[in-house]
Amino acid sequence: MTVIVLTNCPAGLRGFLTRWLLEISAGVFIGTPSARIRDLLWNEVRIYAGQGRALLVHSTNTEQGFTFSTHDHAWEPIDHEGLTLIHRPAAPPITTATNPKPGWSKAAKRRFGQR
Repeated sequence: MTVIVLTNCPAGLRGFLTRWLLEISAGVFIGTPSARIRDLLWNEVRIYAGQGRALLVHSTNTEQGFTFSTHDHAWEPIDHEGLTLIHRPAAPPITTATNPKPGWSKAAKRRFGQR
């Protein structure tokens, strides 16, 4: 089984993949092509993805029963003691407003009749 997920990719690439795979949802393709065809499809996806992202998942003879590859994706697969896991980048720290002014805003003062 092979699954390819495209995000923000050209429509022509989606049409190209429908020759060998079935599009079950927008940008989600599944099928059972041979390993040779799967690798050729993945090379084409990487070439023509443009600004988009792509994810390839296919079954294989491992402990997990599958493996995956990413293209221009912030989340990266890493090997951890024989298991492939996804490493998500750390979220940027949330910043709060610096030195808010004390008291009521001008709009609140007008609303409540304060001057």
